[in-house]
Amino acid sequence: MSELTTIARPYAKAAFELAVEKGTIESWNDMLFFAGHVAGDEQASAILSGLPTAHAQAELFISICAEQLNEQGQNLVKVMAENGRLIALPAVAELFAEFKAEYDKEIEVDVISATPLVAAQQESLVAALEKRFARKVKLNCSEDATVVGGLIIKAGDTVIDGSLRGKLNRLATTLQS
Repeated sequence: MSELTTIARPYAKAAFELAVEKGTIESWNDMLFFAGHVAGDEQASAILSGLPTAHAQAELFISICAEQLNEQGQNLVKVMAENGRLIALPAVAELFAEFKAEYDKEIEVDVISATPLVAAQQESLVAALEKRFARKVKLNCSEDATVVGGLIIKAGDTVIDGSLRGKLNRLATTLQS
């Protein structure tokens, strides 16, 4: 995956810079999301890879996406097809979404708890996390009975393990050292 990310980064960066310049970040995000799903589809990928020329691949891809791609999006598909990089479109979409979140000062946070969080707990958690990260927080809550008590919070590379199991593991490690 890291190789695809390396390949996708210049395409995503160029698309994002164009979107910022034109003020069309949201439409580019939607367009790349759709194109990324088409490129990631096994059947579509098999059909596209069987075509003899990059031009044929680009034309078929554009016809599959139909009106989901504007002129600039079609140009991106053509350039990526010419360079044999259509397979990297899902990574381009993912990187573009990351650039958008950074630009919008948003962060997606996964919260794992033993029991479902009520609305008041979620609001309190969002307020605390927004203060800590200095960004708008989008909360993704899930339940896992193995957490036992407390929360596990994952935001990008940051992990805050406030679960009872995590505290017991840290205590055991401290006692063993």
